[in-house]
Amino acid sequence: MSSRPTLTAVAAAAGVSTATVDRVLNSRLPVREATALRVIEAAERIGYHGAHLMRARLQERADRTVRTLGFCLLRRHEAFYQVLGRELNAAVARHPSPGVAVIEYMAAVEPAAIAQQLLELGREVDALAVVAVDHPHVTAAIETLHAAGKPVFTLLSDLSAPLRAGYVGVDPRKSGRTAAWAISRLAKAPGPVAVFVGSHRYLGHEACEMSFRAYLREHAPAFRVLDPIVNLEDAQIGHEATLELLRRHPDLAGIYEAAGGGASGMIRALRLERPPGHPLGHVVTVCNELHAEHRNALIDGIVDLVLVTPIERIAQTVVAAVHDALDRPDALPQAMQRTLPVEVCTPENI
Repeated sequence: MSSRPTLTAVAAAAGVSTATVDRVLNSRLPVREATALRVIEAAERIGYHGAHLMRARLQERADRTVRTLGFCLLRRHEAFYQVLGRELNAAVARHPSPGVAVIEYMAAVEPAAIAQQLLELGREVDALAVVAVDHPHVTAAIETLHAAGKPVFTLLSDLSAPLRAGYVGVDPRKSGRTAAWAISRLAKAPGPVAVFVGSHRYLGHEACEMSFRAYLREHAPAFRVLDPIVNLEDAQIGHEATLELLRRHPDLAGIYEAAGGGASGMIRALRLERPPGHPLGHVVTVCNELHAEHRNALIDGIVDLVLVTPIERIAQTVVAAVHDALDRPDALPQAMQRTLPVEVCTPENI
């Protein structure tokens, strides 16, 4: 009496790997429908005992709605957004509701270009999450998508658009106050303090700066906050602006880099002009995100504190929030605010 066909035999008959057959048998994504059908037909042809279960699970999967979730991020070349894109893909794949992630990186940061890309992506997806500047063009695009039944979440930096579905990110107020607390405690003497922002139209950066000022005004009024410096999250602009800042204010007490990008240029300038032990003293520096350069700057004593966005948790939270909005479109009359605590890194805990 011959033995029953095995999973390996099914794989050989279908011309696929045993892992693919296992995914079809257990209804695990991703397996294209055409491939799954080829596996099932091969299983039926050789009399594999699990063929009926495979077909039933394929039908069950077909009966479930697969949602397409769109994400508009910035600057494809930056490590932060590369990691965020990977985590969003992973979060969509892990969520109980089946879904596909469509991730686009916006080369242009002009509001009209962002709005156009939102509208174009909105035609292809069921819901969106976007990192964008606050501007009437962007608001109008969100209103158009809302009218079409496409909820739009803001990611990392909120927008004033009243019809956005919600915000997912860290609390910028707490980030700004944490940076001010650190500088006021670590600086050897009060003095002028600088704040870098990427753009005045990022509400997250604006809130960080306002909270930074508010903390010092309340708890350390001897520190003088200078006018914010816009670096467009560009390393070269950050480098040149920092050199000019040190030239104009030799008694500079601290720098808060509220923007996500551009800090590498600031760090290069500080290494050049204010290395540890410089006679003019150390500039207490707080920046965002623990890239390799920031990590090295922490170790070398150039940077004192890094505020880290919990990327994995934010990706999981926004994917869950998007599915909630699609599940209950009439039960969410107000925008959902889901903030996560920022992670604090010092030279001693990295």
